[in-house]
Amino acid sequence: MRIELEVWRQAGPNEKGRFESYVLDDATPEMSLLELLDRLNQKLFDEGIEPIAFESDCREGVCGACGVSVNDRPHGPVPNTPSCRQHLRAFGDTRKLRIEPFRAAGFSVVRDLIVDRSRLDDVIRAAGTVSVDAGTAPDADDLLVSHEQAENALDFAACIGCGACVAACPNGAAYLFGGAKLTHLAMIPHGAKERGLRAKKAAQVLDAEFGPCSSYGECVEVCPAGIPLTAVAAVNKERLRSFFRNKAD
Repeated sequence: MRIELEVWRQAGPNEKGRFESYVLDDATPEMSLLELLDRLNQKLFDEGIEPIAFESDCREGVCGACGVSVNDRPHGPVPNTPSCRQHLRAFGDTRKLRIEPFRAAGFSVVRDLIVDRSRLDDVIRAAGTVSVDAGTAPDADDLLVSHEQAENALDFAACIGCGACVAACPNGAAYLFGGAKLTHLAMIPHGAKERGLRAKKAAQVLDAEFGPCSSYGECVEVCPAGIPLTAVAAVNKERLRSFFRNKAD
Protein backbone atom coordinates (compact mmCIF):
# COMPACT_ATOMS: atom_id res chain seq x y z
CA MET A 1 0.00 0.00 0.00
CA ARG A 2 1.11 3.55 -0.73
CA ILE A 3 1.40 5.92 2.21
CA GLU A 4 2.08 9.64 1.98
CA LEU A 5 3.82 11.07 5.01
CA GLU A 6 4.33 14.56 6.33
CA VAL A 7 6.90 14.33 9.10
CA TRP A 8 8.15 17.10 11.37
CA ARG A 9 11.88 17.74 10.99
CA GLN A 10 13.78 19.93 13.43
CA ALA A 11 17.55 19.83 13.84
CA GLY A 12 17.58 21.01 17.45
CA PRO A 13 15.70 22.84 20.22
CA ASN A 14 16.74 26.25 18.93
CA GLU A 15 16.33 25.46 15.23
CA LYS A 16 13.30 26.23 13.10
CA GLY A 17 11.25 23.16 12.28
CA ARG A 18 9.18 22.28 9.23
CA PHE A 19 7.17 19.41 7.74
CA GLU A 20 8.80 17.34 5.01
CA SER A 21 6.92 15.05 2.63
CA TYR A 22 7.82 11.43 1.93
CA VAL A 23 6.18 8.52 0.13
CA LEU A 24 6.39 4.81 0.94
CA ASP A 25 5.09 2.36 -1.65
CA ASP A 26 5.71 -0.84 0.28
CA ALA A 27 3.77 -0.27 3.52
CA THR A 28 1.47 -3.02 4.80
CA PRO A 29 -1.65 -2.85 7.03
CA GLU A 30 0.14 -4.91 9.70
CA MET A 31 2.85 -2.30 10.16
CA SER A 32 2.88 -0.29 13.36
CA LEU A 33 3.66 3.42 13.25
CA LEU A 34 7.17 2.75 14.51
CA GLU A 35 7.74 0.05 11.91
CA LEU A 36 6.58 2.54 9.30
CA LEU A 37 9.15 5.04 10.58
CA ASP A 38 11.79 2.29 10.57
CA ARG A 39 11.02 1.56 6.93
CA LEU A 40 11.13 5.25 6.07
CA ASN A 41 14.45 5.70 7.86
CA GLN A 42 15.96 2.78 5.97
CA LYS A 43 14.82 4.40 2.73
CA LEU A 44 16.30 7.77 3.78
CA PHE A 45 19.56 6.13 4.83
CA ASP A 46 19.86 4.34 1.49
CA GLU A 47 19.36 7.69 -0.25
CA GLY A 48 21.98 9.42 1.90
CA ILE A 49 19.43 11.52 3.81
CA GLU A 50 19.55 12.04 7.57
CA PRO A 51 17.07 9.61 9.20
CA ILE A 52 14.21 10.87 11.33
CA ALA A 53 14.92 10.93 15.06
CA PHE A 54 12.22 9.34 17.21
CA GLU A 55 12.10 7.49 20.51
CA SER A 56 11.24 3.87 21.23
CA ASP A 57 12.25 1.17 23.65
CA CYS A 58 10.12 -1.84 24.51
CA ARG A 59 7.63 -1.50 21.63
CA GLU A 60 5.16 -3.42 23.77
CA GLY A 61 3.16 -0.50 25.13
CA VAL A 62 4.91 -0.43 28.50
CA CYS A 63 7.77 2.07 28.44
CA GLY A 64 5.95 5.21 27.26
CA ALA A 65 8.87 6.43 25.15
CA CYS A 66 7.33 6.22 21.68
CA GLY A 67 4.72 8.98 21.78
CA VAL A 68 4.04 11.01 18.64
CA SER A 69 0.95 12.77 17.32
CA VAL A 70 -0.64 11.43 14.14
CA ASN A 71 -3.12 13.57 12.23
CA ASP A 72 -3.38 15.85 15.28
CA ARG A 73 -4.16 13.02 17.72
CA PRO A 74 -1.62 11.89 20.37
CA HIS A 75 -0.47 8.32 19.64
CA GLY A 76 -2.97 7.69 16.83
CA PRO A 77 -6.61 6.87 16.04
CA VAL A 78 -7.12 3.92 18.42
CA PRO A 79 -8.11 5.17 21.91
CA ASN A 80 -5.95 4.29 24.90
CA THR A 81 -3.21 2.77 22.75
CA PRO A 82 0.46 3.87 22.54
CA SER A 83 2.10 4.76 19.23
CA CYS A 84 3.98 1.47 19.03
CA ARG A 85 0.69 -0.46 19.12
CA GLN A 86 -1.07 1.65 16.50
CA HIS A 87 -1.18 -0.18 13.18
CA LEU A 88 -1.86 1.13 9.71
CA ARG A 89 -5.02 -0.97 9.46
CA ALA A 90 -6.54 1.25 12.15
CA PHE A 91 -6.45 4.25 9.79
CA GLY A 92 -8.97 2.71 7.39
CA ASP A 93 -8.90 4.41 4.00
CA THR A 94 -6.58 7.18 5.19
CA ARG A 95 -3.42 7.11 3.13
CA LYS A 96 -1.88 10.40 4.24
CA LEU A 97 -0.37 10.67 7.72
CA ARG A 98 0.91 13.80 9.40
CA ILE A 99 3.35 12.79 12.13
CA GLU A 100 4.74 15.31 14.59
CA PRO A 101 6.05 15.46 18.17
CA PHE A 102 3.77 15.97 21.15
CA ARG A 103 2.75 19.63 21.20
CA ALA A 104 2.58 21.24 24.64
CA ALA A 105 4.18 24.18 26.38
CA GLY A 106 5.67 21.76 28.88
CA PHE A 107 7.41 19.75 26.13
CA SER A 108 10.14 21.31 24.02
CA VAL A 109 11.33 19.59 20.86
CA VAL A 110 14.78 18.03 21.19
CA ARG A 111 15.00 16.84 17.61
CA ASP A 112 12.46 15.81 14.98
CA LEU A 113 9.86 13.70 16.83
CA ILE A 114 11.66 13.65 20.19
CA VAL A 115 10.46 15.94 22.97
CA ASP A 116 11.93 16.77 26.36
CA ARG A 117 9.57 15.26 28.95
CA SER A 118 11.80 15.96 31.94
CA ARG A 119 9.10 18.16 33.50
CA LEU A 120 7.16 14.98 34.19
CA ASP A 121 10.25 13.76 36.01
CA ASP A 122 10.09 16.95 38.09
CA VAL A 123 6.70 15.83 39.37
CA ILE A 124 8.15 12.45 40.35
CA ARG A 125 11.14 14.03 42.05
CA ALA A 126 8.89 16.40 43.98
CA ALA A 127 6.20 14.00 45.08
CA GLY A 128 6.29 10.59 43.42
CA THR A 129 8.25 8.75 46.09
CA VAL A 130 7.92 7.63 49.71
CA SER A 131 10.56 7.54 52.43
CA VAL A 132 11.23 4.21 54.12
CA ASP A 133 13.68 3.13 56.79
CA ALA A 134 16.70 1.33 55.42
CA GLY A 135 17.91 -1.85 57.06
CA THR A 136 16.35 -5.22 57.77
CA ALA A 137 13.29 -5.98 55.66
CA PRO A 138 10.05 -5.72 57.67
CA ASP A 139 7.77 -8.67 58.18
CA ALA A 140 5.25 -9.19 55.41
CA ASP A 141 2.31 -8.48 57.72
CA ASP A 142 3.71 -5.29 59.29
CA LEU A 143 1.65 -3.15 56.92
CA LEU A 144 -1.68 -4.70 56.05
CA VAL A 145 -3.05 -3.95 52.60
CA SER A 146 -6.21 -5.63 51.35
CA HIS A 147 -6.29 -7.24 47.93
CA GLU A 148 -8.86 -4.73 46.68
CA GLN A 149 -6.82 -1.80 48.00
CA ALA A 150 -3.65 -3.10 46.36
CA GLU A 151 -5.40 -3.71 43.04
CA ASN A 152 -6.90 -0.22 43.00
CA ALA A 153 -3.51 1.31 43.77
CA LEU A 154 -1.91 -0.70 40.98
CA ASP A 155 -4.53 0.56 38.50
CA PHE A 156 -3.25 4.10 39.07
CA ALA A 157 0.38 3.01 39.28
CA ALA A 158 0.00 1.66 35.71
CA CYS A 159 0.65 5.16 34.29
CA ILE A 160 3.65 4.86 31.94
CA GLY A 161 4.45 8.58 31.82
CA CYS A 162 4.19 8.87 28.03
CA GLY A 163 2.88 12.45 28.17
CA ALA A 164 -0.05 11.89 25.81
CA CYS A 165 -2.41 13.38 28.41
CA VAL A 166 -0.42 16.63 28.33
CA ALA A 167 -0.41 16.74 24.53
CA ALA A 168 -4.15 16.06 24.35
CA CYS A 169 -5.11 18.78 26.82
CA PRO A 170 -5.80 22.19 25.19
CA ASN A 171 -4.13 23.79 28.21
CA GLY A 172 -1.19 21.38 28.33
CA ALA A 173 -2.12 20.16 31.81
CA ALA A 174 -0.54 17.13 33.47
CA TYR A 175 -3.24 16.54 36.08
CA LEU A 176 -3.97 12.99 34.91
CA PHE A 177 -0.30 12.09 35.31
CA GLY A 178 0.13 13.86 38.65
CA GLY A 179 -3.18 12.61 39.98
CA ALA A 180 -2.30 9.03 39.10
CA LYS A 181 0.86 9.29 41.21
CA LEU A 182 -0.91 10.93 44.13
CA THR A 183 -3.83 8.48 44.09
CA HIS A 184 -1.57 5.45 43.85
CA LEU A 185 0.48 6.50 46.88
CA ALA A 186 -2.57 7.66 48.86
CA MET A 187 -4.14 4.21 48.61
CA ILE A 188 -1.33 2.39 50.37
CA PRO A 189 -0.04 2.86 53.93
CA HIS A 190 3.57 3.33 52.87
CA GLY A 191 4.50 6.98 53.17
CA ALA A 192 1.17 7.96 54.75
CA LYS A 193 2.87 10.54 56.94
CA GLU A 194 4.13 12.34 53.83
CA ARG A 195 0.74 12.41 52.08
CA GLY A 196 0.04 16.09 52.73
CA LEU A 197 3.53 17.27 51.85
CA ARG A 198 3.49 15.12 48.74
CA ALA A 199 0.24 16.71 47.57
CA LYS A 200 1.59 20.21 48.12
CA LYS A 201 4.80 19.55 46.22
CA ALA A 202 3.07 17.84 43.32
CA ALA A 203 0.54 20.65 42.96
CA GLN A 204 3.30 23.24 43.01
CA VAL A 205 5.16 21.57 40.13
CA LEU A 206 1.97 20.95 38.14
CA ASP A 207 0.97 24.62 38.50
CA ALA A 208 4.44 25.96 37.74
CA GLU A 209 5.42 23.82 34.75
CA PHE A 210 2.12 22.82 33.12
CA GLY A 211 -1.20 24.45 32.30
CA PRO A 212 -4.46 24.30 34.28
CA CYS A 213 -6.83 21.38 33.80
CA SER A 214 -9.33 21.93 30.96
CA SER A 215 -11.98 19.76 32.70
CA TYR A 216 -13.05 18.18 29.40
CA GLY A 217 -11.32 14.83 29.82
CA GLU A 218 -9.37 14.75 26.54
CA CYS A 219 -6.51 13.18 28.48
CA VAL A 220 -8.48 10.05 29.38
CA GLU A 221 -9.22 9.22 25.74
CA VAL A 222 -5.54 8.95 24.79
CA CYS A 223 -4.05 7.45 27.96
CA PRO A 224 -2.53 4.03 27.07
CA ALA A 225 -2.83 2.86 30.68
CA GLY A 226 -6.52 3.72 30.92
CA ILE A 227 -6.07 5.96 33.95
CA PRO A 228 -9.60 7.12 34.95
CA LEU A 229 -10.73 10.73 35.15
CA THR A 230 -10.89 10.48 38.93
CA ALA A 231 -7.11 10.92 38.92
CA VAL A 232 -7.59 14.49 37.69
CA ALA A 233 -9.87 15.31 40.61
CA ALA A 234 -7.37 13.75 43.01
CA VAL A 235 -4.89 16.61 42.54
CA ASN A 236 -7.17 19.23 44.09
CA LYS A 237 -8.68 16.69 46.47
CA GLU A 238 -5.29 15.84 47.94
CA ARG A 239 -4.28 19.50 47.97
CA LEU A 240 -7.43 20.53 49.89
CA ARG A 241 -7.07 17.59 52.25
CA SER A 242 -3.58 18.74 53.13
CA PHE A 243 -4.73 22.33 53.67
CA PHE A 244 -7.59 21.49 56.02
CA ARG A 245 -5.65 18.89 57.97
CA ASN A 246 -2.86 21.39 58.58
CA LYS A 247 -5.40 24.01 59.57
CA ALA A 248 -7.00 21.62 62.05
CA ASP A 249 -3.63 20.82 63.56
